[in-house]
Amino acid sequence: MDNLCKLGFLTTEILLEGRNIHEAYGRTKTGIVLSNANASLDADIAYFETVKNIPSPAQFVYTLPNIVIGEISIRHGFKGENAFFVSEEFDAGLLEFYVSDLFKRKSIDCCIAGWVDFLGESYRAVLYLVENRSAARSLPWTTEHINKIYELANGKING
Repeated sequence: MDNLCKLGFLTTEILLEGRNIHEAYGRTKTGIVLSNANASLDADIAYFETVKNIPSPAQFVYTLPNIVIGEISIRHGFKGENAFFVSEEFDAGLLEFYVSDLFKRKSIDCCIAGWVDFLGESYRAVLYLVENRSAARSLPWTTEHINKIYELANGKING
């Protein structure tokens, strides 16, 4: 598993700890929508190094950023809608729009969404679970709240 996948995989494990969302929503109604700034560049660089001798199929498979979604889906058996977006900066509006649209279309009832980025020594992961129903201690799924979560996770604002 490449570094991006490890980061997304472990962050998802923490996010879902103690929750059995596939029982609450079903495997086909749980989606994953992620984004980052560097796509799979960390894995691309590692793969490029193998091309100098014998290309490694084991590294080649990780040269697409959406593979992190595949690793998470395999681990948890999720089969719902998924997407991976690449943008220069975190785009809460895009995530809010896309996940809300999946809810409106009744494609999913629950979604793991957020930012997972890894390049060299720099990495950042901010994931959240979005449910299409109100829950205790939950925040509304709005661009404003998504930005606050991201900023808090990155130390940009004080609680």
